[in-house]
Amino acid sequence: MVYLAFLLFFNLISCFPSSHAQNTDLKLPLRAVNLGNWLVTEGWMKPSRFDGIINKDLLDGAHVQFLSTKLNKYLCAENGGGTVLVANRISPSDWETFRLWRVNESYFHLRVLNKQFVGLGNQGVKAVSNTPTHSETFQIVRKDDAPNRVRLKASNGFFLQVQSETLVTADYTGSSWDDSDPSVFNIAIVNTLQGEYQITNGYGPVKAPQVMQAHWDSYITEQDFKFISANGLSAVRIPVGWWIAQDPNPPKPFVGGSLKALDNAFTW
Repeated sequence: MVYLAFLLFFNLISCFPSSHAQNTDLKLPLRAVNLGNWLVTEGWMKPSRFDGIINKDLLDGAHVQFLSTKLNKYLCAENGGGTVLVANRISPSDWETFRLWRVNESYFHLRVLNKQFVGLGNQGVKAVSNTPTHSETFQIVRKDDAPNRVRLKASNGFFLQVQSETLVTADYTGSSWDDSDPSVFNIAIVNTLQGEYQITNGYGPVKAPQVMQAHWDSYITEQDFKFISANGLSAVRIPVGWWIAQDPNPPKPFVGGSLKALDNAFTW
């Protein structure tokens, strides 16, 4: 549910008369338009603001599955978490599905069904930690000409390898991409999220403010408000994210600036 919370938004305003209609008598019912996708980013926007993100298909909250090319079996968090990882399933389900917590463009935490994180154990690779640390951080290394072919580098600098159906370790140093290589997996992305959290987390703290400011400045402008008024509409509805209440310093990875854009709407 924590990921859903990142995507929920509330409306600080449901609708308000545009400045061009404020000097006239308010006539009901209002003729209004919803200005969605401006101050709350959504994945359907065109042109897409997500296209510039490196590994844009591996955004925070995505659900992925890993198929060992050597065994042709899926990586599995036994019992949904709380014990070791194995690679003995011929078809994927909940135990074989991992949710990405994106750290940056290449590094991730892997969360299993029971909300534990995959990490290094004394014997093998386990999903037992309730809080991700350095030990629960993995680099997803993609093959240049086949991005769905990946290897998982653990925090100790070694790759995960499938030694057998019941033994997955993080101690491999090879570099082959052959099917017989025990460290190679085919990754399947079975579900993705595209919202404000994903776009700001995806671009990172340096680039995200630039991308979002450019979007706020260009997606809806004063000319749009003039067009709305000229065509007989008397109100607008502007969805905003809950994080706007803490602007200009919202919790990370959200970036400040959307409140100023909302202020512009009141003056237009």
